[in-house]
Amino acid sequence: MNKTESNCETQKCGEGSTCSSCSTGQQTPKSDDFRVDTHKENSIKKVIGVISGKGGVGKSLVTSMLAVLARRKGYSVGVMDTDITGPSIPKMFGINKKALGSKEGIYPEHTKEGIKIMSVNLLLDNEDSPVIWRGPLISNVVKQFWSDVVWGDLDYLFLDMPPGTGDVPLTVFQSIPLDGIIVVASPQDLVHLIVRKAYNMAVSMGIPVLGIVENMSYVKCPDCGKEIKLFGDSHIDEIASELGLKVLAKMAIDPQVAEACDKGEIEKTKNNDLIEAMNFIETHFNK
Repeated sequence: MNKTESNCETQKCGEGSTCSSCSTGQQTPKSDDFRVDTHKENSIKKVIGVISGKGGVGKSLVTSMLAVLARRKGYSVGVMDTDITGPSIPKMFGINKKALGSKEGIYPEHTKEGIKIMSVNLLLDNEDSPVIWRGPLISNVVKQFWSDVVWGDLDYLFLDMPPGTGDVPLTVFQSIPLDGIIVVASPQDLVHLIVRKAYNMAVSMGIPVLGIVENMSYVKCPDCGKEIKLFGDSHIDEIASELGLKVLAKMAIDPQVAEACDKGEIEKTKNNDLIEAMNFIETHFNK
């Protein structure tokens, strides 16, 4: 059905938050109609999603490092790994134990520094087993990570979201009350379109966009300290300006961080590329 066939004011019936009815008399549901209540034992102050328009830009790294920096500031922190088919959070934190459950719910695992973690890898018999599930099942697992996991009291819950704008990001946006999202990008020409897709999805769902983090901005020569731009000049400032967003950080390619992630020791890294981003988040929500 198109605009000429209905009384809908949007370009296409059912699209956009302004579409409330059409000639069929059916009501278009709003995103908050699908909200899921979190576990009764939970008290979570701020929920922040970390998203990207495509894979391979370091979204999980940004999520993990923000969680580490928030924990170092003394906050109680959790990380929900909603990238069900490509989970990497447990590996980065060196977690090999399985999550425990009871009649009360599912209990997240804890990192050495006390960050609470929930990922599908903590529920599988073997962490390298592929998750060959269809979209509805994956979406239900994500909702259970919110409704059935006993997170307890948290100041910040960071969500590592799968790339793109498909089923799972949509489920998160509709089901979980996000206080804001951070878009992760890389310094490539294609990023302009990709960032806009992620941004437009969030805006259409009424989710605040806190800002952009550019990963892999440069690599620093270990001998002379010169910054080498492997992917060419960055356009992130221009993109952010067009969208009215703040560039929260430009992260370097750091071999020491990569090594720490491979060893499951991200909490030991001294990299502070995201410290200003975490300071911004802290100030934004405490003002």
